[in-house]
Amino acid sequence: MSIPRFLDIEYCQTEDALFPVAIAWSLADGQMKTVVITPEESWLPEDGDLGDIDLLYLEEQGVPLLELVQELHQDLPDQTVYVDGIDPDEILVDLIFSAVSQDAPFEVAPVSELISGLDSEAIEDRRRQLLFDEGLEPQLPENGVYALLLLAQEEGLLDDL
Repeated sequence: MSIPRFLDIEYCQTEDALFPVAIAWSLADGQMKTVVITPEESWLPEDGDLGDIDLLYLEEQGVPLLELVQELHQDLPDQTVYVDGIDPDEILVDLIFSAVSQDAPFEVAPVSELISGLDSEAIEDRRRQLLFDEGLEPQLPENGVYALLLLAQEEGLLDDL
């Protein structure tokens, strides 16, 4: 059975900015990768207000966009990658790839297209419950991907994790 691929992006959103700060995605074997993202200078607001985002941490620990894009090309070519459908994931994916003048090698789709037996609201309720049951912080993208993997497993879309 082909394992569906999942992706989640943590992001900074202020009045003047919207950009990704961390990303996690699942691989063909059900494992995950996660990275902190070094932001592009053009993404940062002129007033420097990033809310509770630590820019120094992103700059020191983040992966440059070109490296991230290369890894995504390697891991997710010609895939449909499912997201929770809550966040602006498509916009964030476009930001990442347009910053290096490339197109994403995958298509982004809401998980509701994969799990057809539940409506979007029921899927989100179940996803949140799984995060709670597993004691996972919802802000971490790897936890978002893990919850989607668990949800797909519950729906019989993949083998045991």
